[in-house]
Amino acid sequence: MNRDESQRSLLASVALYAVLAAIAAGMLLPFIWMLRSSLCDDREAVAAMERLSDLIPTAVHPENYPQVFAAIPLWRYLLNTVIITVCVLVGTVLSSSLCAYAFTFCRVPYARKIFYGVLATMMLPGVVTMIPTFILFRHLGWVDTFKPLIVPAFCGNAFAIFLFRQFFLGIPGSLIEAARIDGADALRIYWRVVMPLARPVTITVAIFSFMGTWNDFMGPLIFLNSQENWTLQLGLNSFIGLVGSQMNLLMACAVMVLLPVLVVFFCLQGHFIRGIAMTGLKG
Repeated sequence: MNRDESQRSLLASVALYAVLAAIAAGMLLPFIWMLRSSLCDDREAVAAMERLSDLIPTAVHPENYPQVFAAIPLWRYLLNTVIITVCVLVGTVLSSSLCAYAFTFCRVPYARKIFYGVLATMMLPGVVTMIPTFILFRHLGWVDTFKPLIVPAFCGNAFAIFLFRQFFLGIPGSLIEAARIDGADALRIYWRVVMPLARPVTITVAIFSFMGTWNDFMGPLIFLNSQENWTLQLGLNSFIGLVGSQMNLLMACAVMVLLPVLVVFFCLQGHFIRGIAMTGLKG
């Protein structure tokens, strides 16, 4: 490569990174504005909606955050959300990986057709099954409990099953056969051989499950009636009606609800990207 080609390559790289930096800044701008508004007084927070260039508040008001805790039982909502999220995460990973293991390594009649049927369920909108599901759980007496939000996770998730199966297809079949020759049964192979190798896709599915459950509003709105059972999303919605036009308190509450999702994603983003990259498209 001569000098001119090297300079052109350098300029192209600089231009590419500049464009990516501009896109990243644009995507981060709403969160920065939300964080800034949560540390302002109400008048300045409302004025900031018209002047997005003022990203640094003239005076910092950290007392906005304690006021949120004084207005609503945020710790209770947080505990409920954590309980539901952890249970759904465990159920999704366990049930989906077991289904994917059966589709990949077990000699199941019509396994491929059944797998395609499972994938077909992803094309069914949730609103179609919303009313029948509510009627079913109402007859079971599960309304206003965590069960309608947790139990379905232990029945498998079509997208998670797909991710696990595509990853399992990359595991050498000779490794499974060697474990069978050594006398390991199917569950022991699943737990001791397959799952330790599936850490990247497991973390990927866990992140998807965590973010989907943590941010879920419709499910808790339908099935949870008592305020002591509310999640953070329902608490945030009620807080909107409670504080009215106090934009600074509303943004402080939104920051606290959003912060755990950002922390989890940024801490595990390396595993997330690796899990997506290693989940091939084998048939």
